[in-house]
Amino acid sequence: MKTYKIHFIRHGLTEANADGRYIGRTDILLSSVGAAELESVKSEGFLPNVGLVFTSPLARCTESCEILYPGNAPYVIDEWAEYDFGDFEGKTAFELEKDPAYTEWTSGKRSAPPNGENGYDFTKRLCVGLNIAVRKMMELEVKEAAAVLHGGVIMSLLAATALPRRQMVEWTSDAGCGYTARITPSLYGRSGIIEIIDTVPTSFPEETDENEE
Repeated sequence: MKTYKIHFIRHGLTEANADGRYIGRTDILLSSVGAAELESVKSEGFLPNVGLVFTSPLARCTESCEILYPGNAPYVIDEWAEYDFGDFEGKTAFELEKDPAYTEWTSGKRSAPPNGENGYDFTKRLCVGLNIAVRKMMELEVKEAAAVLHGGVIMSLLAATALPRRQMVEWTSDAGCGYTARITPSLYGRSGIIEIIDTVPTSFPEETDENEE
């Protein structure tokens, strides 16, 4: 049976990441430290070779693509942009701790920050983005792709679609790292489910699936 693989990789660090700020739709570049860390990941030689690279439209992801997969022009999926934190954008948890709306949001009593994105709507558009990616791979007959994305996007998408089932916080990953998903067309078409089979980068040669065509 023909299957496909997508390697979900988190973008490099930004200054806002280092400061612990909520940064969603704000379009910022990698920090010098973040760029250097990705260069180090790349130099280790354990990133998967792919025929296609997907990414968010935001600069921290497209810049990470240029470092990790130079010369491979990414296919941008707008639906994979980071969560919109609304009025919490650019602030830290410490700065927000006395805000009643923040307390309600973090406790699950609010579905969205003020002027921000509803969590259900966020997950729904991420799944639309996944469908776009899978269809593009099938259209181009590409069996293996990378998706360089935001940490929150990876966590939320895998919590919604991946086996084994895990809570969102259990799908965290470091910059330049992530997870490999296997997409079996029959399973995905029937239920929208993907299977996590490895982590990225890997320190050992990838085994060939004898059932793949």
